Amino acid sequence: MSSTRVLVLNSGSSSVKYQLLDMSDSSRLAMGLVERIGEETSRLKHTPLTGGGAERERTGPIADHEAALKAVADELAADGLGLDSPELAAIGHRVVHGGKHFTEPTVIDDAVLAEIERLIPVAPLHNPANLTGIRTAQALRPDLPQVAVFDTAFHTTMPEAAARYAIDVATADEHRVRRYGFHGTSHAYVSRATAKLLGKAPEDVNVIVLHLGNGASASAVRGGRCVDTSMGLTPLEGLVMGTRSGDLDPAVIFHLARVGGLSIDEIDTLLNKKSGLVGLCGDNDMREIRRRIDEGDSSALLAFDIYIHRLKKYIGAYYAVLGRVDAIAFTAGVGENAAPVREAAVAGLEELGLAVDGGLNAVRSDEPRLISPEYARVKVAVVPTDEELEIATQTYALAGKNS
Repeated sequence: MSSTRVLVLNSGSSSVKYQLLDMSDSSRLAMGLVERIGEETSRLKHTPLTGGGAERERTGPIADHEAALKAVADELAADGLGLDSPELAAIGHRVVHGGKHFTEPTVIDDAVLAEIERLIPVAPLHNPANLTGIRTAQALRPDLPQVAVFDTAFHTTMPEAAARYAIDVATADEHRVRRYGFHGTSHAYVSRATAKLLGKAPEDVNVIVLHLGNGASASAVRGGRCVDTSMGLTPLEGLVMGTRSGDLDPAVIFHLARVGGLSIDEIDTLLNKKSGLVGLCGDNDMREIRRRIDEGDSSALLAFDIYIHRLKKYIGAYYAVLGRVDAIAFTAGVGENAAPVREAAVAGLEELGLAVDGGLNAVRSDEPRLISPEYARVKVAVVPTDEELEIATQTYALAGKNS
């Protein structure tokens, strides 16, 4: 019996998202989410995607990630897809921060674990949870290849001119301060899928990818390689996001500390959790913001205008970085579903060869599609992202075929 299945795990601080895929045809066999781990109100939602089984949900305390993954294993086993199956080739783990060291998916060993742990200071919210998920999975299946797929890896091709900040080099190197970028699995998948949509090879296409969800980032991809991205040392820099500020004058932090009397932790919370769209208008759901705009809400309109203004600035900047742009691709929750955002982001950029067809833009679909008129020099695309498939593909390419 061939081993073609890959389990993808995305371990957060209090949650585990998972998907089981069969890489013989890239089909999904099951998916689910465990949330509120460590609380009395923990919940596991499991959806079998083969065999006609119904979605299942269980609530009640799940003490830790070990208990969560054991519960996931039980749910998969109930569908005949247990972790003890000889068809399971590998487990792929999303790891948020790989620093400069990890430029590609990597089979996990003690040295890899130590390096991920060493990077905790630059990813204190993410890497500890990722490590917990890895160690728990290793305990459950110590015989199975475990692969780390890093959010930052796709962006390690950036030239130093894009990756370096203009601060003292010795200080920057000592504390690993540079632009790393995030959402890398999404940017990699979408840039390739966009090239395919255009009927071209990735190495022949220059794409600006706009990953617009609650977290949002842009990337400039030349011939399949990232040459610039909007997020930096952390996911705070760049576009206006649901709760994050994105770009701002660094002196704002000094001002809030000296004049406002805010502590570093309070400023951190302000910029990461109380800024962006929610800080501007009280909502971080683009659907609700558009509803309020339709009702004449001025604060919602201002938040939307600021969001679009920042987005246009990055489109223009990355157009300049690339020199030639073949396509702009919108992806993630907002990018895939918010037609007004796509229309507004491109409006007024006709001199750059950009335009959106109103009819095509209004169509809702789960398929990659072009929404620009035929005459447009630069194609505008909507490309649903698939980070789990990207992680599974990279994991199987590295570990699965040898299992």
